[in-house]
Amino acid sequence: MSDLESLRRALAESPENVPLLQLYAQSCLDAFSLPEAREAYERMLRLMPAAPDARLGVAHVLYLEGKTSEAAIRAEALLKEKPDFAPGFVFLSRLYLSEGNPGLAADFYQRGIALSKQVADPALEKQLGLHKVEKSDERSGEQRYLFSGEWRDEDPELQSEPEDDFFFEDDDEDEGMGGLPHLLGRSGGYALEDFERPKANFSDVGGMEGLKEEIRMKVLYPMQNQELFKVYGKSVGGGVLLYGPPGCGKTLISKAAAGEIDANFFALGLHQVLDMYIGNSEKNLHQIFQLARDHAPSVLFFDEVDALAADRKDMRQSAGRTLINQFLSEMDGTDANNDGVLVIGATNAPWHMDPAFRRPGRFDRIIFAPPPDEAARAAIIRVMARDKPIADLDAALLAKKTKNFSGADLKAVFDQGAEEALAEAMKKGRVVPMTTKSLLKVAKGLAPSTKPWFESAKNYAMYANQSGFYDDVLRFLGVKK
Repeated sequence: MSDLESLRRALAESPENVPLLQLYAQSCLDAFSLPEAREAYERMLRLMPAAPDARLGVAHVLYLEGKTSEAAIRAEALLKEKPDFAPGFVFLSRLYLSEGNPGLAADFYQRGIALSKQVADPALEKQLGLHKVEKSDERSGEQRYLFSGEWRDEDPELQSEPEDDFFFEDDDEDEGMGGLPHLLGRSGGYALEDFERPKANFSDVGGMEGLKEEIRMKVLYPMQNQELFKVYGKSVGGGVLLYGPPGCGKTLISKAAAGEIDANFFALGLHQVLDMYIGNSEKNLHQIFQLARDHAPSVLFFDEVDALAADRKDMRQSAGRTLINQFLSEMDGTDANNDGVLVIGATNAPWHMDPAFRRPGRFDRIIFAPPPDEAARAAIIRVMARDKPIADLDAALLAKKTKNFSGADLKAVFDQGAEEALAEAMKKGRVVPMTTKSLLKVAKGLAPSTKPWFESAKNYAMYANQSGFYDDVLRFLGVKK
C-alpha cells in the first residue's frame, strides 16, 4: 500500500485531525495530485480558518496549476496579516524567480531567513546567487562573507529583522533593491531592468504558423516600417487582444513577437498593478505605461487582461471602475504619446471584458489563438522530446491521436509519461525510456482541457455575437449561424 493511500485511510478514521490533514496535503502536493491537495488544505481552513500553512498550501497549488497571479495575491495577503511567517517569504521568492524577477526574489528570500533559518534552502540560494562562502582574512584573521558577488565583513543572514511596516512603506528608502518595487502595498519604483529583451523569436515556437503570420501582418510589419506608416499618418503600436482556450501559447507567442522586433518586453500580472490603497493601482499602471513610452519600441503584455479590463456594468465598487478608466486613458495616450508602444492583452474570457476596450485605438486588432493543429502538435511534441530518454518517437502519430490538445495538455502527457517511466526505472535500477506506445496510453486517459472552453465560447459565438467578434471560434468549430 502506498504512503498516500495509507494517509487516506487514516483520514477516513480521523477526518478532523489537522496535523494528519497537513501531512496528507503535502504528500498530495509532492505527488502532484493538485485537486486532492487543495481539497485537503481547504478542509484544514474550515477547521482552522487562520492556519497560515493551509493558506500558503492553497497558494502553492495555484502556482503549480499555472495561476501565478492568484498565487502571488494570496501569499501577499497572508504576509500582510502575518509578517513573521518565514515560509511565505521563501514561497514568494521561488514564485518571483520563476517569473524572471531575481532581484525581488532575493529580497524576499533574505527576509524569510532573517525570520527563521529553518526555512533556508541551499539550492534556492544558489539559483539566486546568494550562496555564502567564508574566507579567512590573512591580515586580521576575521571571517568575511561572499554575498551576491561581493565580499562583506558581516554575515547577511544575521542582519536585523524586517520592520513591521514592511508592507506599508511609501518612501524611497528601498533604493538599494535596484529600483525594484515591493509590489506589496508600495506604489511605483519600476525601472528599465524590469523589462527584458527576449532572445526567442518565432523560429523558437513550434507550429502556430497561421497565428504567427497574422501577428506579422497586424503587428510586426507596422513596427518594422514605422517611417512608412508615418507618411500615411498612421501611428505605430496600439493594442492587440489574443483570446482563446488556456494553455495554447498566448504568452509564448507574445514574447516571441517582441523578440522578432528586438523590443523591450514587460510581462505583467495582477500583482504588479493592483494595490490595497486607493489610487495606487492607477499610479502603478501609469508608471508602467510611461516607462514603456520612455523606452520604445516596447511591448506591454497583460496576462489575464480581463481581470484588469472587466465590464464596468458588472462592478459595484468605484475603485475597480476607476482602474478601468485609467487603463482606457493610458491606451488612448490622452496625456502622452504611445507611438512605438504595443499593448498585448491575453485572455481566456473575452466576454467578461468591457466593450470599450474594443474601440478603435485600443484593443482593435483581435486575434484568435486556437489549439495547435496537427502539424503544430507534432512540432511541439518534438520540442518536448528533446533531452528526454525516448525510444522510437513517432511525433506524427502522437499528434494525430491528440486532437484539440493544447500545448499545456501535451506537456501533461510528457510529464505523466516521465513519471511512469521513472517509477519503472527505480524498480529496475536503470533508465527506462518513454515510448510512443506509453505516451499514447497516457494521452488516451487525458481529455483535452480546451473542451470546456469551447463549450462556453460556442454559446457566446452563437447568441452574443452581433458584432462578429467570435466568428473565428465558429469557423474553428465548423459551425454556421
